[in-house]
Amino acid sequence: MTERRNQDMARLLVRRRGVGMLATAMADGGAPYASMVTYACDHQGQPVFLFSTLSDHTKNINADNRVSLLVEDAVGRHNPQTGPRVSLLGTVKKDTSVDVRARFLARHPDAALYADFGDFTFYRMKVERAHYVGGFARAVWFDAKQILSPPTAAKTINEIEQGIVEHMNRDHADAINAYAHAFAKRRPGPWQMTGCDTDGVDLRADGRYARVDFHKPVTDSNTCRKTLIEMAHSARA
Repeated sequence: MTERRNQDMARLLVRRRGVGMLATAMADGGAPYASMVTYACDHQGQPVFLFSTLSDHTKNINADNRVSLLVEDAVGRHNPQTGPRVSLLGTVKKDTSVDVRARFLARHPDAALYADFGDFTFYRMKVERAHYVGGFARAVWFDAKQILSPPTAAKTINEIEQGIVEHMNRDHADAINAYAHAFAKRRPGPWQMTGCDTDGVDLRADGRYARVDFHKPVTDSNTCRKTLIEMAHSARA
């Protein structure tokens, strides 16, 4: 049970944050180089990026595409080491697929201003291993299958995501506002759903972002619909 919970906590942390420290090897000698980057997650939970060819980390990746991405949640803690963090290890490659672009721009809409510039390209990380630290003396290694969402469920939700988002925004704006207030502790506003995956939904209003996790992963349209309805009832209770 503890191992399963750690796997879920690590995956949900990566889905929620959207910013991390990317470690690459310098192309001109191999020295470690870390840079802050923004990312989104594909439907399995693997990070996707928008990089400029002018950035040092992009030049490093072109020479050696092995990377590590550190994602942490230490903000506001008296002792940052008590906060959870996860290091993802794997490789990064260019990916111009529609879903990568859509997921990144939904999570970081301001990037639409430069996403089509000639020196910017989307990339996807293939996660191989993960190291999760949940606090003092709580460190564990996982392989990719243990931390990522199952590929079949991820593919299914990817195919129906647009329909879910459009339906919720058109017909259930009140439920979305209830999610934001009850589960993400956000102030009321014109909240809209911008993404949906096996683990939860992404919301945005007036430049503010909120992540709402499902109580358990969904696998298809039926489980997703049932979960959203149950959450609406709970949020209004």
